Amino acid sequence: MGTPFWYNALLALIKPLYRKRLYKRSGHLLDFQDELLERFGPFQPPLHMQALWFHAVSVGETNAAQPLIEHYLSLGQPVLLTNTTRTGQARAKSLFAQRYPALFQAVFLPVDQRYLIEEFLNKYQPKLLALVETELWPNLLQITRFRHIPILLLNARLSEKSAKGYARVKGLSRSMVECLDLMLAQDQPTRQRYIELGMPPEAVQVVGNIKFDISAPPKFTERAVQLKRDWQLEPRKIILLASTHAPEELELLTALRPFLQKQPELLCIVVPRHPERFNEVFEQCQKLALLTRRRSLDQTIQPDTQVYLADSMGELWLWYALSQACFVGGSLNEPGGGHNILEPIALHVPTVIGMRYFNFQSIVDEFVEAQGILIAHDANEAVNQLLACIDDPEAAGHLSQQAYNILQKNQGSLNRHIHAIDQYL
Repeated sequence: MGTPFWYNALLALIKPLYRKRLYKRSGHLLDFQDELLERFGPFQPPLHMQALWFHAVSVGETNAAQPLIEHYLSLGQPVLLTNTTRTGQARAKSLFAQRYPALFQAVFLPVDQRYLIEEFLNKYQPKLLALVETELWPNLLQITRFRHIPILLLNARLSEKSAKGYARVKGLSRSMVECLDLMLAQDQPTRQRYIELGMPPEAVQVVGNIKFDISAPPKFTERAVQLKRDWQLEPRKIILLASTHAPEELELLTALRPFLQKQPELLCIVVPRHPERFNEVFEQCQKLALLTRRRSLDQTIQPDTQVYLADSMGELWLWYALSQACFVGGSLNEPGGGHNILEPIALHVPTVIGMRYFNFQSIVDEFVEAQGILIAHDANEAVNQLLACIDDPEAAGHLSQQAYNILQKNQGSLNRHIHAIDQYL
């Protein structure tokens, strides 16, 4: 057993650069020190031994795992969740930390060096490792497998482009997939691609996409009702720009600016995807002379507020619940790829996205075919579509209902996942 020398040498070389990157994006020193502790050891004390260990890279994977984690926590089963990104961990804590303080623990995944993975496993001693969607790390998989801890890949998806990337290092890819006890794939093409990489066919099942089994956490919908009352938002027409990247905010706000100036009841909430861009987006709002308030400063939406910068983490459900139409970002920018459209659809919010949604191609295409989502070629078209949803509630209602019907039709993967996981407990 062992990963290639070149892989471990490469990790050692880039480790100092990775630490610099963590510092740059951390925000402040305390955050940086906490993250270093979790990524490089000696690690946080475990809340429980023999927990179910879920690994979810970022926000999307955390959202996908949400109903599964909720299921096991509600049964009294301790859960350890690791993330790769800060936004993913913030979402995880916002969902479970307050509700299950004695059962749930979220930490960052350690760097994939052998001695760190060994130390992590010695400290936490998990019962099972459930990887969500895609992220595979050679040392993590091989050492966990060597210790006879079952490894499951849940809600697996593998695009043609990613499969070609794995095929370039076929020996390493084969050694990784051979460590998996079971793979639950979203679709048949994913199953076939993993089999071609070396996964035994009998170890791969197609169970659908667990992301369809989604529902808004009640605390966010209840909070939205309260904010509407406290901030007097009932007369406002609220558009949400969610999970945006550069230059989407600038392009969309520039196109929206004349309407914000003419219609005082119009309000735009902006939630940039990455927290390190919060200040940059605020400066763009200032340059556009838009009256902007910020969540991070505990500022409230006032009658004259044109833009509300939701520069917080883990609250996206809240802003969806407040909005009457939304744009889901990462789909107008280059190279794009898109983000999860199912959250607003679960809340019956009419949804607009750009043309570059290849990361969610199979999901989005079904909604396009059913005329349950709007696709914009550029920022101007996106703004016109959003305003049309606001101004024509009947058409918007038809759009969101069509989308919700597709969501319901695809549900059921959650129960199939639970059945498969239970075989290993």
